[in-house]
Amino acid sequence: MSNLTSETYPWLKYYPQGVPYEINPDAYPSLIEMLEEGFTKFADQPAYSNMGKEITFAEVDKLSRDFAAYLQGLGLQKGDRIAIQMPNLLQYPVAMFGALRAGLTVVNTNPLYTPREMLHQFKDSGARAIVILANFGSHLEKVLPETGIEHVIVTQIGDLLGFPKKLVVNAVVKYVKKMVPAYNLPTAVAFNDALAKGASGTYTRPQVSGQDMAFIQYTGGTTGVSKGAMLTHRNLIANVEANNEWSKPVLKDQPGHIMVAALPLYHVYALTVNALSALKFGGLNLLITNPRDMNAFINDLKKYQVTMFTGVNTLYNGLLNHPRFGEIDFSKLKVTSAGGMALQKVVAERWRQATGCLPAEGYGLSETSPVLSSNPLLGENRVGTIGVPWPSTQMRILREDGTWADIGESGEICAQGPQVMPGYYNRSKETAAVMHEDESGRWFKTGDIGIQDADGFFKIVDRKKDMILVSGFNVYPNEIEDVMAQCPGVLEVACVGVPDEKTTEAVKVFVVKKDPELSLETIKSYCRENLTAYKCPKHIEFRDELPKTNVGKILRRALRDEEVAKMK
Repeated sequence: MSNLTSETYPWLKYYPQGVPYEINPDAYPSLIEMLEEGFTKFADQPAYSNMGKEITFAEVDKLSRDFAAYLQGLGLQKGDRIAIQMPNLLQYPVAMFGALRAGLTVVNTNPLYTPREMLHQFKDSGARAIVILANFGSHLEKVLPETGIEHVIVTQIGDLLGFPKKLVVNAVVKYVKKMVPAYNLPTAVAFNDALAKGASGTYTRPQVSGQDMAFIQYTGGTTGVSKGAMLTHRNLIANVEANNEWSKPVLKDQPGHIMVAALPLYHVYALTVNALSALKFGGLNLLITNPRDMNAFINDLKKYQVTMFTGVNTLYNGLLNHPRFGEIDFSKLKVTSAGGMALQKVVAERWRQATGCLPAEGYGLSETSPVLSSNPLLGENRVGTIGVPWPSTQMRILREDGTWADIGESGEICAQGPQVMPGYYNRSKETAAVMHEDESGRWFKTGDIGIQDADGFFKIVDRKKDMILVSGFNVYPNEIEDVMAQCPGVLEVACVGVPDEKTTEAVKVFVVKKDPELSLETIKSYCRENLTAYKCPKHIEFRDELPKTNVGKILRRALRDEEVAKMK
């Protein structure tokens, strides 16, 4: 950015005092240096807490270094891809940081994926190794022969909880709760065995630059094919540096902050705002393995006086409506960050009344590492907007004709900044489709329709894509339709998003039968086998025919309009 003035960039006047207009995305040569700095600076501070067990930054340093040595001992080279598939456990940061320190590229994988979804991601990324929770080993067994994965490391939920709790938790999970289906992965290595072997091995620090790829974050696409957003070390450093500066007026560079990490670390929001950003100020991440278990979640929250809370609207709403919410002490809460989905005004106000901290809604995407904008943590917080662009970030509104819109005029939100990905992995055509270039540079087209007001605050008003937003997760109709079209007895199918009080939107499908005997339960069962839970249709409606264009293309918008009309 250059020529920084309030006239050119009106949002700058809303930056809290001390927040710079620009950050240095080259503050570190790579994430490895940033990790090492944090591990050293905050060595004795607790870094992560999970299931009653805390580990310090020094312990994460040692464990991740051991894991890096083990990975290098396998012959994995700089740039090789490693998938990590598990919920929020102490093993996650150890595996992730270890992979980065070995110079590998992390492929974050949703642990709830079906074998079909796993297979696509592993083949598309070219992953050579995987760290996976034993609970999902049976899924991996089904697809492993079709992938290029050579090394499998399996962990159990309690592996880093210490003796004897580790043995108790693992036994209960496997034998009492029966959460680990039988699997056969004969060449798999236990996570703790990998750490032990790495501890006696040699770690060689790789030469990694800011332009090297750190993560492949998978996101959906209008074609129904999940694409991997390439995020470089520089992309992530830029977003962490911006987040650090944005938070300083409130956090004041004081260590000891306690962050709630209820969102999964495999999601780019928690990855950057929780796991990576904590390295800048020595924050403790309270890892919540299953936030849907509200009683256990609240029990964890009661153990700490949290200062920072990152979440989505449904998470805040769920807590507010729980009968035990009043048991939590929020007297030290300084920052509540909301993203991933629209923050409802009623939820924001109830949260402020209950905790004294008004959530600051932000905006970002996997392709942007992720944050582009946020409401200021001090000063002007306009609920219902996505705030103002972060340091070193520009946002503009693009008309359909490719020209820039005026203030107050709607169009596609476009962004420019050091956190924007270079492109999708091995997908040059799809990359070109989301980039707009003119004399002002290269802009990423977000697919969201928004407006900018005279003060520079942005607001989302619609989505250009058919993407459905379910509790902060993107669901793409083409993928749902492609899967359901393979269900025996289905002739035609159309998928749309419909408003939902709990999840912002819900998946609804319209089905034309080929087999008159096709039942709702058959469809639901087929979807459960082939789609992650949040992608499964909540509503299914049988139709004799679907609305189409004169060339036979199904009109999803007509179906959406029908649903909207029903609600009026």
